[in-house]
Amino acid sequence: MDQFIEWIKQPWPWYVAGPLIGLTVPALLLLGNKSFGISSSLRHMCAACMPANIPFFTYNWKKEVWNLVFVLGILLGGVVASLWLSNPESIVVAESTQEDLRALGISDFRQLLPAEIFHWGNLLTMKGLFFFVIGGFLVGFGTRYAGGCTSGHAIMGISNLQWPSLVATIFFMLGGFAMTHFLLPLIMNWVGI
Repeated sequence: MDQFIEWIKQPWPWYVAGPLIGLTVPALLLLGNKSFGISSSLRHMCAACMPANIPFFTYNWKKEVWNLVFVLGILLGGVVASLWLSNPESIVVAESTQEDLRALGISDFRQLLPAEIFHWGNLLTMKGLFFFVIGGFLVGFGTRYAGGCTSGHAIMGISNLQWPSLVATIFFMLGGFAMTHFLLPLIMNWVGI
């Protein structure tokens, strides 16, 4: 059992993790013609928890309870992985990436998320307002505006040969590149990182 735990703690290569993620699409389609996506679960939670006469939330959300169970499994899997299966070694980051991040003021590479940004102490600061509140709103708005999240479009939509998902994924990538190379350095300087 200890060998299995040590094996599962190691990072999985792309050629294992990628096909496993990709195989969720046909599995969901075979197990009941379900669509993979995470952002729709927020709508289901709102419809279940706040029964109001808002037309967007008045539908039979109970038919989609499997999606809520799926998201709960992701949450529990993340908790289990971080508490009991986390690798104590530092995250391996390419030297060129470390140099780029140091230029932006990020120097702690021991964790998956940089502590200079993602720290509870930043929550009530201008940095926290910008990254957590405004950033969270923009992600939520963009997800709703695009008709789904990156996982739904890139994994489910493209594998179903949906043209809107291909266009959405291309623009997700272009937006990510623009943010990383043009806007992020300006934002990091502005909020004082």
